[in-house]
Amino acid sequence: MSRRKQIITLLIVLLVLAALVYLQVREWRKFDWQKFKEGTEGISVLGILIGIAFVHFADFLRAIRWKIFLRPTRPNIPWTSLIAPQFVGFAGLAILGRPGELVRPYLLAKRSNTTVPSQIAVWFIERAFDIGAVTILLTADIFLMPNIRRDYPEWRLPGILLIVIFLAFVGILYLLWKRGPGVSAWVCKYISKVSPKMGSSLEHKLRSASGGLHTIHDLRSFLEASLVSAGIWLLVALAYRQVTHAFPVTTGLPGLDLPEVILLMGASVAGGVIQLPVVGGGSQLATIAVLSSSFSYSDRPELAVSAGIMFWLVTFISVAPLGLILARFEHVSLRKLTAESESAIEEAADSEVPARDASRPI
Repeated sequence: MSRRKQIITLLIVLLVLAALVYLQVREWRKFDWQKFKEGTEGISVLGILIGIAFVHFADFLRAIRWKIFLRPTRPNIPWTSLIAPQFVGFAGLAILGRPGELVRPYLLAKRSNTTVPSQIAVWFIERAFDIGAVTILLTADIFLMPNIRRDYPEWRLPGILLIVIFLAFVGILYLLWKRGPGVSAWVCKYISKVSPKMGSSLEHKLRSASGGLHTIHDLRSFLEASLVSAGIWLLVALAYRQVTHAFPVTTGLPGLDLPEVILLMGASVAGGVIQLPVVGGGSQLATIAVLSSSFSYSDRPELAVSAGIMFWLVTFISVAPLGLILARFEHVSLRKLTAESESAIEEAADSEVPARDASRPI
């Protein structure tokens, strides 16, 4: 990219950020910070700590699930050796944001003595199981729980759309599993007409995803990974429930039980995909929006905000202290790991054979 284009791009980003800040400040002038403070008073510290324990146990289960994914290539690796990389990796994500996403697969590659691209592939399949578990929990909640069907009919259409998207997602995964290289080359062929760099990057990611799908080599592994995935997200849902029950009874939040908080969890996961520039915040905004609209907290925005922030602290940020302690114990630096992981991914992409038959049929 030329210097002029870089300057123009930077100016556009700064203008967009300035507009966002202006709109946010104008909106938050109406915000009653005293009520926000009152809304956070009386929170049960024990309840919050139990919620954090649920999240930590869910991350502990992720190490067991990663062991299942490694079974075809590293059957003898102890699952206990995969625990620290999980927490250090999530701490990197919490502290550094998106740049820290690759820390976990990079550490797991070093710990399991495998290549970084192979663990990026496992990371893709982990995402697929997470999406599947959340989708099944959310759709079952929307269509099978009597109180949700009765009290929140506005969720039926999103539920139907979610099922359609999930079925399409499963279809794409099947194509990648069955004919990954052909699908990757076909996508690259058409995307490269618009942006060669984007096409090449997308092809590399699709090939990694295709390789990851082959880590599930038998029915036993699939069922075990599915069961552990369901357990992980049930624990996260229980963490959300602990947060709502930690608030004083007068707020009405303890009245939200597991079926209701699964809706909040689903909104948070969806919002996490859409991050605001630089600062993120998609998951918090999504839970605040659902509390305001579906759960009638629009007249108490301070309480909705305090709950949204607490969800974020418990389910996302709470892993950072333990992750930093383990990183210290492992004698690693998060920023250094981030740079090393990005460098390893770039080297892996550059080392791939460039000549491919883009016209190969699917």
